[in-house]
Order: sequence, then C-alpha cells, then structure tokens
Amino acid sequence: MHENFSLKPYNTFGVDAKARYFSEVHSTEELIEALNNSLTQTLPLLFLGGGSNILLTKDFEGLAIKLNLKGIHEDFISDNEVLVIAKSGENWHEFVMFCLDRNYGGLENLSLIPGNVGTSPMQNIGAYGTEIKDTFVSCTVLNLENLQLESFNLEQCRFGYRDSIFKQEGKGKYVILDVAFKLTRKNHHIKTEYGAIQSELEHLGIEKPTIQDVSRAVINIRQSKLPDPKEIGNAGSFFKNPTIPLPQFEILKENFPQIPGYTNGDFVKVPAGWLIEQCGWKGKQTGNVASHQLQALVIINATGMATGQEIFDFSTEIIHSVNEKFGIELEREVNII
Repeated sequence: MHENFSLKPYNTFGVDAKARYFSEVHSTEELIEALNNSLTQTLPLLFLGGGSNILLTKDFEGLAIKLNLKGIHEDFISDNEVLVIAKSGENWHEFVMFCLDRNYGGLENLSLIPGNVGTSPMQNIGAYGTEIKDTFVSCTVLNLENLQLESFNLEQCRFGYRDSIFKQEGKGKYVILDVAFKLTRKNHHIKTEYGAIQSELEHLGIEKPTIQDVSRAVINIRQSKLPDPKEIGNAGSFFKNPTIPLPQFEILKENFPQIPGYTNGDFVKVPAGWLIEQCGWKGKQTGNVASHQLQALVIINATGMATGQEIFDFSTEIIHSVNEKFGIELEREVNII
C-alpha cells in the first residue's frame, strides 16, 4: 500500500490529485484482502477502473483501489450465440476488438469508448444506437457490506439512459468484478442508421458492411471529432443529452427553428453538444480548461495543468449559460469526486 500517491496516471483528465492511500489489486482475493485491512474500516474508498469517467476535484482522503482484474472467458451457447465474460479490469476497446477478431457481433457500435469493462454497466454506456443493455446478461459483484459475491441480471441492473442501479441506490455498495454479454456468431444485426455511420461506410466504399466494417466506421468518426485522452486530458462526453417534454421542445422549436431533437413518446432528447455550441462554448478556453474545438460536449484539460476544481467550475458555467438561453439544465455524465 502506498501513501500520498498521485492519481494523475489513473484519470484520463490527467488531474494531479493525490490519494492518502493507494493499492492495486489483480484478483478478487487480493481485493477482499485489501478491504479486510483495518485501515479500510474507517477510510472512504475510491475504486478506479480506466479513470475515464471521473473528475478528481481535490485530494482523496481515503484508500484508492485500482482494479486490475484481467481475463476473458467464452462459453458457446448455440451455433449463433456465445456468452463472453470479461473481468472488470479489461480495457473496453480492446475487449470489443477481441470480440470482433472472433466475429462476435453486438458491441461493434461501441468501439473506441474509453474506460474498462467493469464500469460499462454503471453508465450503461452507449453510442450510435447501441447500449450495454442490448447484449448484457449479468455481472458478478462484490457486496462491500459483507464481502460476499452476488450476481445481477439485466432486470436487476435497472438500466436507463447512462444510468443503472449502480449509480442510484446501489452506489458505493458494490464493486463490479466481471460482466457477461450474449453476442452473435453468425446472424449479426448490423446497425448503421444512427449518426454518421452510413455516410462513413459510403465514404469507405462499403455497400454490404460486416460488423468489422461498422466498427471501423465508428472508430473513424470518433477519431475525427473526439480528442485522444492519451494526447489531451478529457473524459469523453462530459454531459448527458437532456430529455425534455414534447411541449417544451415545441416552444423551443418556435424560438430556435434549427434545434435538433429525437422524439421518444412524449419526450424529446436534445443533443447537449448543439446546445453548448449555440451558447458560444465550442473551442472556448478559460485558463487551463477548454471546450473542444470539434465537439463542444467534450471538456479538455487544455494545458495539462488544470485542477479538477477548474474543470468543474468551467462545466458549471456551461450549465448556467445553457439554462439561461434554453431553460434546460444539463446534467454531468462524469462522476465528480
């Protein structure tokens, strides 16, 4: 166990916050051993995966545990279905590539999303018309109250838009150890209708795309407009796309005819990036922090020297300006520590 340990390499914003204590675990047994340590009875705990969905606004006065559990297991269900179980410490994109190398379909639209497998159910991560819940079967968790293993199925996880039981009443009560997905082996369901996938496939000259082609298109799109956290500190999309009642959207449409929206029953999802851009934030920099020049939804550590508090304050200004102009309150997607 390390003391006064810098977490800068363990968060994709590259914020230099310190943990009072730090430990890295490689197995469930090591994790339980660390949690049984007398120190952890009184200290707050912070579990670190890929570090792509947290903002450290100050030093952490507790024990930070880096979950480095690795391993992927395949279990063939039928000619067309396979159960793939990945440990929580597996890098998400590398896991997607592992599946595509074996021609397992279902996760290709989620290519190049930062982070690790273990945090994917917490957020119900999604992109280009696909979410984790579409292929999720179950996850194994450690109950932090009694240090017993439990299993959560699809229904028990109560997935919503960028939401799950692990962000609600289960927050801070469980650690996800592995996640199981049911994927296709032959009869793949190709999704190309969302975002710019279809036009990117046309640009690549592909008429009958495979799951590998869809992944390639998604990677091209993401790389063209999203900054690489290895090169410039960021956590991907900082805000959720807000969902507002249809009557509210219709009023906004009268005042802002260009406003995009995706109707779902009596509600409309509005792209947060568009709202932020209309308020003049795209590419704007304040001190060490900026909104990315190609995607206003992404806040970046522009100089590499930003503190977490600076980034948080910058996001607060964005929230205020969008609320003032459109009457919509943006919600942070990133976990604030």
